[in-house]
Amino acid sequence: MKKILLVLMAIAMFVPAGAWAAGMFDLGIPASWTIEGNAGALGANGVVTLAPSGGSQYGYVSSNSGITGLGLPYIGGTDGSRVRSSVFSANAGEDLNFWFNYVTSDGAGYADYAWSRLLDSSLNEVALLFTARTTPGGSTVPGFGMPPIAATINPALVTISPGSSWAPLGGYSGACYSTGCGHTGWVESTYTIAAAGNYVLEFGVVDWSDQIYDSGLAFDGITVGGDPIDVPEPGTLLLLGAGLTGLILARKKFNK
Repeated sequence: MKKILLVLMAIAMFVPAGAWAAGMFDLGIPASWTIEGNAGALGANGVVTLAPSGGSQYGYVSSNSGITGLGLPYIGGTDGSRVRSSVFSANAGEDLNFWFNYVTSDGAGYADYAWSRLLDSSLNEVALLFTARTTPGGSTVPGFGMPPIAATINPALVTISPGSSWAPLGGYSGACYSTGCGHTGWVESTYTIAAAGNYVLEFGVVDWSDQIYDSGLAFDGITVGGDPIDVPEPGTLLLLGAGLTGLILARKKFNK
């Protein structure tokens, strides 16, 4: 068994960094991240497919069963949810890249919104990367009435598509309050780090004006300079190896 574990660890050392980024949320939100409100990891569900970056799960935040006081400090909102990554380092000129998908059951004048920010290690805002906001017409990203965004998004024009069926919205999954509800599909965000330093990545979503007809945000494939910001620790790899070894031994025993 020891030999098998050593082999698995050796294999893990040569797995490309992009593969870890693709599967970043396959074991859930990393334990080193901070969760406030309703957040987690999920596979393809409803209108939200797996991200183009790969992997079997993506991360998400939802305003359903959220808490108050988490909106952007200069915008506001009612209840919502937020996640923050552990501190990671980046060099000047490196690209911070990820995918996101905004889903909302709200519409009309109830302009729920989602966002991502780059913070420094003291949690001060460095850049508002993107915003996505419920709107009955025009581009959903960047959100209307919001500050300018710092990231480059692809596609540049993001309109809402019909359909809000998604488990993280709870009882509002599949619901639609007036024009503007639906989902954006996966959008790519790219931001070039201006200065070397230690950073935290934040994703959030909040309701606007009310606490019903919820909205959510899926995200995945987060890299800096092509490398994932969270690589599985050796302990996690050992647990995975032990699990695989157990399956192998159980199969051998069964086949005797």
